[in-house]
Amino acid sequence: MQSSLRVNLGERSYDLFFGSGILAGLRDELAALRATGRQVALVTDENLARDQAGALAMLTGGTTGGLDALPVLILPAGEGTKRMAELGRVWDFLASNRLDRSSVLVALGGGVIGDLVGFAAASYLRGIPFIQVPTTLLAMVDSSVGGKTGINLEAGKNLVGAFHQPHAVHIDTALLATLPAREFAAGMAEVIKYGLLADAELFARLERAPLTLASDDLAAVVRRCCALKAAVVEADERETAKEGGRALLNLGHTFGHAIEQVTGYGTYLHGEAVAVGLVAAARLSQKLGYVGAREVARVEAVVTAHGLPVRLREALPIGPLTAAMARDKKVRAGGLRFVVLRALGETATQGGIDPALAEAAFREVGAV
Repeated sequence: MQSSLRVNLGERSYDLFFGSGILAGLRDELAALRATGRQVALVTDENLARDQAGALAMLTGGTTGGLDALPVLILPAGEGTKRMAELGRVWDFLASNRLDRSSVLVALGGGVIGDLVGFAAASYLRGIPFIQVPTTLLAMVDSSVGGKTGINLEAGKNLVGAFHQPHAVHIDTALLATLPAREFAAGMAEVIKYGLLADAELFARLERAPLTLASDDLAAVVRRCCALKAAVVEADERETAKEGGRALLNLGHTFGHAIEQVTGYGTYLHGEAVAVGLVAAARLSQKLGYVGAREVARVEAVVTAHGLPVRLREALPIGPLTAAMARDKKVRAGGLRFVVLRALGETATQGGIDPALAEAAFREVGAV
């Protein structure tokens, strides 16, 4: 059964479609687009092409490439793909297949593919439509919604990008069946984030029992996270609010992005780094007097229950970590700015935080 959710952004509004086994509808939509003369192309990664070969073949008309098959570009899997060299490959792929401004690009994959392909769509011919088809839990509940696209630089994560809202997002939870357990757990970091961010009831549900692939309410939780993000995006699409707004979605990410950068985008999955970041953010919030030790323990318990780390696996030097945080996108006038917990289910952005407090929070999760 399919349901939908509207992201209301004026002329940039679009729908999220939810269900299990709903990609046949997208296939028909793509066929209808092509019947009008519009070109359609698809980008995915090697893991998806291997693990979801049937879904890929259904959407494209076959991966061997007949005359009627969609052009397909298969990229390497992993965070290392979110870089300039691979972006150039996507641009060349679009140009060689003669996509124009009426064409549609499909991003079939996790957050890396969604971010990279979305940025390619935003920049090719100064912007073409694209459709998000997230295949990981993390991408379903977070990165596929909201229009943030981008790539990483050596200096930091997501430092180059654009706001480019998708034409639509198709969230088929059946695709999660082949997702490795580690990847599912990584996605749960973002689900936990939404509970901490603005939904104490969701957080309490995660406390009662871990969310798993077998959970009866998995689809409902995915939709709830998307609804929470859609509301934030509708209120602050381009993260221009002076306080709060879309920046709140970065709870735990200032710490998490620093971990990813210092370890070279390979040791930790994004969600694993964010999980440690959520614990660090809770500890920073405690040092600021907003929450107590009991709340910090509750955060750690939920993170642990979902198979995620609460501490660094190996000690990392505090110097490079703080340097990475200083390059974070939320820095204002050279000052660190964090998303802090006022309570479980209530957050705020706060600047002017003493760097020593942030360093102390980082040390409590394993930095040295």
